[in-house]
Amino acid sequence: MKYATLFAGTALLAAAFALPVAPALAEYPDRPVSFVVPFPPGDLEDVLTRMIAEDFEAEYGVAAAVVNRPSDGGPFPGAATVAAAPADGYTIGSFVVDIPVVGPEVGVPGLNPDPFEPLGIFLTYPFVIAASSDKPYSTMQELADYSKENGQVLGHFGAFLLPTQATFAAAKELGFEWKAEASADALDCNSLASGDFDVVNTTIQQVLPCLDKVNILATITESPISVVPDAPTLASIAPALNISLWNGLFVHKDTPQDVREKIIASAEKTMASERALDLAKQTGAIVYWMNSADSAARIKSDIEVSGRINAMIAQ
Repeated sequence: MKYATLFAGTALLAAAFALPVAPALAEYPDRPVSFVVPFPPGDLEDVLTRMIAEDFEAEYGVAAAVVNRPSDGGPFPGAATVAAAPADGYTIGSFVVDIPVVGPEVGVPGLNPDPFEPLGIFLTYPFVIAASSDKPYSTMQELADYSKENGQVLGHFGAFLLPTQATFAAAKELGFEWKAEASADALDCNSLASGDFDVVNTTIQQVLPCLDKVNILATITESPISVVPDAPTLASIAPALNISLWNGLFVHKDTPQDVREKIIASAEKTMASERALDLAKQTGAIVYWMNSADSAARIKSDIEVSGRINAMIAQ
């Protein structure tokens, strides 16, 4: 009996050792992390994302770097590389509003249906509609009145961008048409001084050096820009156009929640840091941290507004 019991116990022990043992999962992060910015280096989203990467590296002790993936196809091909990466938090997208709002409609493989969820929105670009101060108009309504008999040329960063779309829709709302419109890589003081464009849809930092020679007809932001606090928002002129160009952090929908929380915790600290707030003061950028739930609600609202803008333009 003793031998039978001993044999049975030995057999159970052997069976236990024979079972496959799942390897212990390493705690995130345990290897380098990439933040993908689908634009060239140097602009606000790139600068702030680099701050996030630096703080993430300091917080968790792993290498973290920004990978710039610009393309002639706009930000969408770069976003597709994030969609194709494993949903493990080691490839994080730093995306403008167009990725979740326009991305599913542009036909880029991997973006339809929308594969991403926001971790948080952290930047509103200080987009403005600006004209030289020697023009005979200083408001959007005066521009509209003047344009009815004197066609004006608009410069922008791309017809697909929502601030550009909003500017097209504003003309429809105010009852005038642009004589012509074109995209350009740089829209700054020289663009207006040279006469290449009568009006530009650009960011405030591009015209800060000549702000005394420029009229800001409207800002395409939810709230006023600190460096031009008296300039009206476009939404205050045309309430249907309450939209702005923002940037946020995104991950694949299948990314584990504990991984998301670590990225969020680090990025939220960055946005509250002195260097991020100093950048806001210097450039007029609106820097903050909007949580994932509010960011998702903002995207839903922007999709609705984008639909209205498209309908206005099509009229």
